Amino acid sequence: MESIGTWWMWAVFAAVVLVMLAVDLFLFKGGHQHKVSLKEAAGWSIAWVCVALLFNAGLWWYLDAEAGRALANQKAMEFFTGYLLEKSLAVDNVFVWMLIFGFFSVPIELQRRVLLYGIVGAIVLRTGMIFAGSWLISEFHWILYIFGAFLVVTGAKMLWLADHDPDLASNPVVRFIRNHYPVTPTLEGERFFVMRDGVRYATPLLLALVLVEISDVVFAVDSIPAIFAITADPFIVLTSNIFAILGLRAMYFLLADLGNRFSLLKYGLAVILIFIGVKMLIVEWFKIPIFVSLGVVAAILAVSVWLSLRRSADEAAH
Repeated sequence: MESIGTWWMWAVFAAVVLVMLAVDLFLFKGGHQHKVSLKEAAGWSIAWVCVALLFNAGLWWYLDAEAGRALANQKAMEFFTGYLLEKSLAVDNVFVWMLIFGFFSVPIELQRRVLLYGIVGAIVLRTGMIFAGSWLISEFHWILYIFGAFLVVTGAKMLWLADHDPDLASNPVVRFIRNHYPVTPTLEGERFFVMRDGVRYATPLLLALVLVEISDVVFAVDSIPAIFAITADPFIVLTSNIFAILGLRAMYFLLADLGNRFSLLKYGLAVILIFIGVKMLIVEWFKIPIFVSLGVVAAILAVSVWLSLRRSADEAAH
């Protein structure tokens, strides 16, 4: 697997991620029960975006000095495009989280702990899937066409089912847990398990965590093939993915009260998946430049948001 990443670059990236997680967890009590305010969510969202952009700027500066301006520009553009792509596709996952917490009636002050575990699990899962995907592509280049076809089908399915919410009550994993493990009828604070009469009970908060982790798996299966259409460099793929994931929790709380204003965004995300899939399918005959891909993704997002806000304003007026 060809990559610009050296051992110390991987070490710097890991250190940045661990430091930011530690600051969130210990300094700002990220794993403790409290209601996240809009101001706090906005502040953390800006912080995560700034960290990602500073990392990209540092990457460009290093490559510009060591390998030349052309490679520095290319890799920085690949990182930013991958970051924007992953960030935009993550919005659909945020909406799913809203449905999960609403279904189990999890108050907002308990949601942060669940999402912390969800993000950490997603980082571990995503790292393994990206290295596996990079190896598969290096050994079997034709698998890119399978990824492309999968993204086109997934995008078309999203368009078809955009107005349908998942049926959480009939989720097979939730039904399996309920059938094989006693579950309390109500939440027990931020505990996942409680002891009653010598019997260990799971709580609905655990079921919410399980569904959050499952949604992370589904999200990864959709989004990881998409970024391989931008670059096959494992360092760029992983760093842009992880930085996008790290900001997911803050983005969730930022959008928690605004989800109904972006009703058309799912259609835009579906179109983005179809575009990326087509890009992978035609790469042998026509390679779409990175800056064009970035422009298309940004334009689709902008149009989707604008149309959603316009629709929301029209509905409010009537």
